[in-house]
Amino acid sequence: MKKTINQNSLFYKFYLYYNLYIHHNCLKKRKHYSQSGEDVFIVEYFKNRDRGFYVDIGCFHPIMYSNTAALYSNGWNGINIDMNKTSIDLFNIIRKKDKNFCVALSNTQENREGYIDHFFSPINSLNKEFSSYASKNISNRDHKTINLTTYTFEKFIESKNINIPNINFLNIDVETFDFQVLEGFNLNKFKPELICIEMLNSKGDLQQDKYEAYLSKFNYSMINKIGLNGFFELQKK
Repeated sequence: MKKTINQNSLFYKFYLYYNLYIHHNCLKKRKHYSQSGEDVFIVEYFKNRDRGFYVDIGCFHPIMYSNTAALYSNGWNGINIDMNKTSIDLFNIIRKKDKNFCVALSNTQENREGYIDHFFSPINSLNKEFSSYASKNISNRDHKTINLTTYTFEKFIESKNINIPNINFLNIDVETFDFQVLEGFNLNKFKPELICIEMLNSKGDLQQDKYEAYLSKFNYSMINKIGLNGFFELQKK
């Protein structure tokens, strides 16, 4: 698929359905969907919860590498957010119970640049340094620069007049921009029971201590680590 495909074309719409129903066989129920089996732990953690609510920031795909697909298939629903329009187009097809938004989140509201590797790619980012590295070492193609506005999670939700219930699970995976998104998530107001976050710094290096120290201020303790992802549980007072 080429970057120049018109995302309003019939071919693009056909590709979305092909990706979901043929390439990824979205009708098939799987034991796990996550990249490294993270959702096996997540489902086990919430095994006594028939229904729940999640927020997935950097959702990418409703099936592939998804940490919320298993929860959705178990009757949960939530909010999915990604800066890539194609990701949200895919979610809108098969995540009908969810609210899906194409927007970039950060720790501040500002106009800035974003970097798109491909209209269907897991390595789109707000981090120029990571984008340059990924362009040379992962995708081997130039990334497209786009202009966008970032929001904090709270400000964006307010702008959409969305009433948020208790958040049971928060997932953040935004390609080395994770800490900024976490800072912009008001943990004094929204108190997810469980947080899964990719613990990388802006250079793409694992920085577990930084995330543990920050989240401990809000009464979260790390209870598991799978791959680059840390799992943090809200401690009961």
